[in-house]
Parts: sequence; structure tokens; C-alpha cells
Amino acid sequence: MKRTLKALVVACGAVVSAFGVGAGTTPAQAQGKTITLCWAAWDPANALVELSKDFTAKSGIGMKFEFVPWTNYADRFLNELNSHGSLCDLIIGDSQWIGGAAENGQYVKLNDFFKKEGISMDDYMPATVVGYSEWPKNTPNYWALPAMGDAVGWTYRKDWFARPDVQTDFKAKYGRDIGVPKTLAELRDIAQFFQGREIDGKKVYGASIYTERGSEGITMGVSNYLYDYGFKYDDPKKPYSMDGFVNSASAVKGLEAYKDLYKCCTPPGASNSYMSEGLDAFKSGQVALQMNFFAFFPGLYKDPNVGGDKIGFFVNPAGPAGQATQLGGQGISVVSYSKNQAEALQYIKWFSGGDVQKKWWALGGYSCAKSVLNDPSFPNSAPFAKEFLQSMGMVVDFWAEPSYAQLLQAEQKRVHDYVVADKGTAQEALDGLVKDWKAIFKEEGKKF
Repeated sequence: MKRTLKALVVACGAVVSAFGVGAGTTPAQAQGKTITLCWAAWDPANALVELSKDFTAKSGIGMKFEFVPWTNYADRFLNELNSHGSLCDLIIGDSQWIGGAAENGQYVKLNDFFKKEGISMDDYMPATVVGYSEWPKNTPNYWALPAMGDAVGWTYRKDWFARPDVQTDFKAKYGRDIGVPKTLAELRDIAQFFQGREIDGKKVYGASIYTERGSEGITMGVSNYLYDYGFKYDDPKKPYSMDGFVNSASAVKGLEAYKDLYKCCTPPGASNSYMSEGLDAFKSGQVALQMNFFAFFPGLYKDPNVGGDKIGFFVNPAGPAGQATQLGGQGISVVSYSKNQAEALQYIKWFSGGDVQKKWWALGGYSCAKSVLNDPSFPNSAPFAKEFLQSMGMVVDFWAEPSYAQLLQAEQKRVHDYVVADKGTAQEALDGLVKDWKAIFKEEGKKF
């Protein structure tokens, strides 16, 4: 999800007023304690409120929810953590926060608790353990329980693809049947085919993709191309050594391909689009394809205008160097400044239960538990379940360093300047990014 400084208007029916600041307490038994869980205000949070009623019923511990719109999510809760605030007993924090929260002592380390309660990280999808729980990465040091799996996927207008005129025209132009794209090249063809086409008397466009500059949008979008073209954050054998990995010749081609898709096949005014803009473009019938996080797909499937039989889902297609997608999602952590750590840990134990995880998925949350995801019935449990499962097996994440915000803003600027503002070349953009990231890591004392 990923979501650090997300700049988006709450969409798909997430209602801030229902569970907003200081609201949404579930009944507790007489004289029972109440703990506060902090997260973003969106549909999965509403599902968590419903799920947590079972915790209160079982434990007698009341639940209060501090849900903040994504536009304020990072600022609100990072300020809370940095000021040693005790508002949040539990926090579902972005994956990129894990390094800073661990090194700054803001999260409770959970290793001893997991061992005592028999909670094993082997019971969760490996990518979610690395992405949401571990710091340092790929070490058995756990600061969160994987809570909300997410990744970038795609939606498409299944009903448009099924139109006889579309099928005939597409085959005449490309020599193949129109269908779910298996490669980024095929995706580009489909987007170009629909760009400016008339559907039921309305001019439509190819694709809505991430281009937003202010927070993390374009980084979360372009990554899906860069990874598939061979981009790597650093040398796997030499951490923080980035030359020839971030700015390799293949990575340059990936950045060029993303710009090409933006220039050829997006709607007018798409120079600063992120999650909410993509949802708006798709729900209003503007585009044939939409890049977005799986967390929004349940709401889209229920949409009366574009959902149901009209919508289809697919994973990020393959590129010349492989197939990957950008990790989203979050883990749930106990805040070290909480005065109710025992009760917060009790919630973690409850949430990790197999039956709870099954219900979490059924209500609209995205479980990371293998018991849910590897169940033979899972791929058929929702119209997008198969694609979600496939995506979670090929996710890659952005830096989770304590300096992630600086690293992120450097990429935001370099990539947006090239893709949207037409400044310089792709090679210059990635060379400049390496320079920026080296300066940030040097200031941190990293050796490379």
C-alpha cells in the first residue's frame, strides 16, 4: 500500500466520518480496558472495525480506532511516533516505516512474544515477512505482524474487450485476439488501441497510470516497469552499491517505456495521478486499463457502473528481464510508548489466529497468512483472488531505510521530471538518482 506520504483522496467508499479521529469505539465489558488502533481511513479499515468486534467479545478489551485519510496518514502518525506520543497502542504502519521505527525504538520488538505465543513467521507469505516485519531486512528481527497484504495490479474493461467491433478491429491491427496482456508490450498495444476510440458515443482513453509527484505516486508506478526491465536497488552482493543496477542500460529502457505509455495512452490531465485519480478515471468510464493497488479491487467489483461482469483483473505483465510488481501493504505493530502494551499484544495474538485471518479476508481485508492464501479454494474466493496470490509471489519493495523519505523524494523528482516534464533523458534521470541516493547514504554513514 505502499504507502508513505500518500497523496490521495479517500476512495471506494471509505468514510472518514464513520471511524475518524477520536471515534468508533466498540463496546467493552464493564470496567474493561480500551486500546486504540491507528491506521488509514479506507475500506479495509472499515472491515477491521467489524472484525475487531470479535476480539472485544472474546477478551473484554474495547477497541477505539484512529483512522486518518491517506492525505494525512504519514504526517499524522509519523509525527505521533517521533513525538513519543501514546495515542496509538497499535499501529498499522507503512512498510517503509519499519527501519526508522525499529532503529528509533518506536515499535516493540516482537521476537520474544512470538516465541512465547507460538507465532511463527513461517506461517506468512515470505514477501510479507520481509516487507512488513523485518529489520534489518532478511534477518529474523521482527517489529510487526504482517497484517494487510497488497500489491499493484491492473483492472480492465472486460465488457469493452468482448465487443465484436473491438475484437475485429484489434485483430485487424495487431494480428492477434485482444485479451489480458501477458507482457508490457501487449499492454502498450491495448492502451494505444483504445486511446481516442469511441465507445457507445463517448471518447475513451488507454490507461490510467501513476504519475503523481508530491508523495510517492510515480515511484509506485514506474517501479512496475523498472523491475521488469532489470532495475535493482543495489548490488545483491554489495549493499548500497548502485552503479550499474539502478542506472543499467536495461533499467533506462524500462523508464523510457513507462514514459512512452504515459505519452501515448493516458487521459488528458493525467500528469499528477495516483490512486484516487485512477479510480475516478476507471469508474467514470474514461479508460480501458487502470493501474492500482489490490486493496481497491473489492470496491471496484461492487461498483454498479463498471463492476461485476464489466470488470476484469490481471497481474502486472512481464517485461524483457522478468515479471515483478510493486509491494504495497502494511504490518501491525505495538507502539513502544503505549501504556497498554499487554492488551495490544493480546490483540496481535488474536489477530494471528487462523480463523480470524480467514474472516479478515472474507470481510475485505487482505490476509498474509499461508493458511488462507494457500488454501485450494482461495483462487476462487474472489474475482481477483488468483491475481492477488500471484502478485504476492513476485513483489519487490522500495527502500525501507530510516532515510526512506529522502530516498523517495529523490526518485519522485528525478522520474517525474523525465516522464512528465520532459526534462533530460532517461539515462540522465537514473544517473542523477544514483548521485542523489549516494549522497543520502553517505550522510547516514553507509559504506558502498
